[in-house]
Amino acid sequence: MPAAPSPFRDKVLVIACGALAREILAIIEANGLTHVELQCLPAQLHNRPEKIPAAVRAEIRKLRPHYAHILIGYGDCGTGGLLDTVLAEEGVERIEGAHCYAFFAGLDAFDAEAEAEPGTFYLTDFLARHFETLVIRPLGLDSHPELRDAYFGNYTRLLYLEQAPDPDVEARARAAAERLGLAYAKRVTGYGLLEPRLTTLGA
Repeated sequence: MPAAPSPFRDKVLVIACGALAREILAIIEANGLTHVELQCLPAQLHNRPEKIPAAVRAEIRKLRPHYAHILIGYGDCGTGGLLDTVLAEEGVERIEGAHCYAFFAGLDAFDAEAEAEPGTFYLTDFLARHFETLVIRPLGLDSHPELRDAYFGNYTRLLYLEQAPDPDVEARARAAAERLGLAYAKRVTGYGLLEPRLTTLGA
């Protein structure tokens, strides 16, 4: 007797960084993308980017049999091209861009920002919410604030890329800039390239 078809076989899977979960789920809900499923890996992997390719490969191999198509919700994210090597071997594509800052801002717009202000530290909504746990504590700045210059001495501004308006998140971004001693700037990006990329999945 043939096996029953998987209930997910006509669906599309997005394997993404946990830092994008809120945005991806919002896009799925707003656009009625009932055929798109999300599987997230821990955002903390960004502190050890060399582990991202193997983690992504493991998820692809575990979940591939259940989905018609897989998209990877990562940029290169500091893997030095190793993630793209894994994806080429697995026959899976990812969202364009070096990191989430680029595909939120738009590739050309991000390049222009980076060229105009090379000493920029970027925050997304997620990073603004979790600044303490993802930036301050991993760098030891909670217990050794004197290390600030060692890490951020070459930065001149903090640029907050806003995905969804929220006064509390913006206040957190401003507080992060003040804590690091950087000028504050903000760009409203919305979901950038993420929304059109997700809404065409499986079309």
